[in-house]
Amino acid sequence: MATLAARKAMAAVNPRLVHAASTSCRLLHTDPPSLSGVPAVPTPSMPPSGLPKSADYAIAKVDALMNWARVGSIWPVTFGLACCAVEMMQAGAARYDLDRFGIIFRPSPRQSDCMIVAGTLTNKMAPALRKIYDQMPEPRWVISMGSCANGGGYYHYSYSVVRGCDRIVPVDFFVPGCPPTAEALIFSLLQLQKKIGRRKDFAIWWSK
Repeated sequence: MATLAARKAMAAVNPRLVHAASTSCRLLHTDPPSLSGVPAVPTPSMPPSGLPKSADYAIAKVDALMNWARVGSIWPVTFGLACCAVEMMQAGAARYDLDRFGIIFRPSPRQSDCMIVAGTLTNKMAPALRKIYDQMPEPRWVISMGSCANGGGYYHYSYSVVRGCDRIVPVDFFVPGCPPTAEALIFSLLQLQKKIGRRKDFAIWWSK
């Protein structure tokens, strides 16, 4: 009798209502939320809110002026460690004359903005390299010159050699060769000038 009563109760239910209810529940759980009324997410190409175009122009010109001054006055600190330093000295001599690019070697890290690591970096010399790098003011750049400075070179498997000066300081450019020519070093310095010319320090500071 109970089974017969249950069958009669189920037959009395309208199947269309059951189907509509199940469909609404399924839509409630699976459909994505509506995007109406949600504010648009700003894209990187959009200018900062409330900043006129004239201010953007002035900021860009200030960055261009700062980059122009830095590009024309790169002062490397001399950090010659082995035979690659001979090629570095040749690049600064009369034949290649780095002074014509505004590149002047400085004996003090506090007056320098670039470090040229030329030669084999040993474990005992690594703390001195890091100390000189920390004494350089920001912004600063590092050029690794030669196979020994890049990855240990001929002495890669030696117990006393650091397998790359990028393990001690961040390196911007690697100059290959054993030893690399003076032209290769000059090419890396010209590439560094291009990198400096793309900086936007003032724009980043202004947007904070």
